[in-house]
Amino acid sequence: MKVIAAVDIMGGNVVRLVRGDPANKTVYSSDPVGTAKKWEASGADMLHLVDLDAALANGDNADLTTKIAGAIKIPVQVAGGIRTTEKAEEMLSRASRVVLGTMAFHEPEELRKLAKKNLGRIVISIDQAGGKVMVKGWKESTGTKVADAISQFANMGVDEFLLTSIERDGTLQGPDVSTLADAAVSARIIASGGISSLEDIVKVRSAGCSSVILGKAIYDGRVSIERVKALA
Repeated sequence: MKVIAAVDIMGGNVVRLVRGDPANKTVYSSDPVGTAKKWEASGADMLHLVDLDAALANGDNADLTTKIAGAIKIPVQVAGGIRTTEKAEEMLSRASRVVLGTMAFHEPEELRKLAKKNLGRIVISIDQAGGKVMVKGWKESTGTKVADAISQFANMGVDEFLLTSIERDGTLQGPDVSTLADAAVSARIIASGGISSLEDIVKVRSAGCSSVILGKAIYDGRVSIERVKALA
């Protein structure tokens, strides 16, 4: 299981939100590049870079994406506000992979073309609340069930999905193991949301996930990437 460190950027700072709420924000650093280097040095397999400003339609941090990708050697996957083919291709020129959510649901044919052209570089974000997928910065429900969404996009050539439990994201309340395990039966799943301890890592691994994203837990010092790597 790969260990992925999250770097969420808002206003040029490294932050963590609780349940995606920008009003419930903790600023951890004013140096995103330094933070990325820190997680690389700790042994992270990949960096998950989230542009929260782009996700919330409040501008973007594209230049920082380029700086971070150029400053570290591990792969960088970029998420947040990538809602057009042009934006996706721009981000693919800056990073190893892109994570698509809103665009995937609203423009499936464009997604199909992107996935075919960029094999293994497109990850679909399945952000769920109450078993239904949310888009547009977690503000709009698609009405689609998690399993149905995964099946739909797998048929388009996507082979990895980032599954986030919105209710648990940034809360340290533990992962939604049952949803992760159900999804991992039919697809490669990156687990995100609620990780708070090494016990949670064991649960995610046992659920069959291909990767785990560490966010608030590493920023608050509850787990270390080194210890998680030893378990993963």
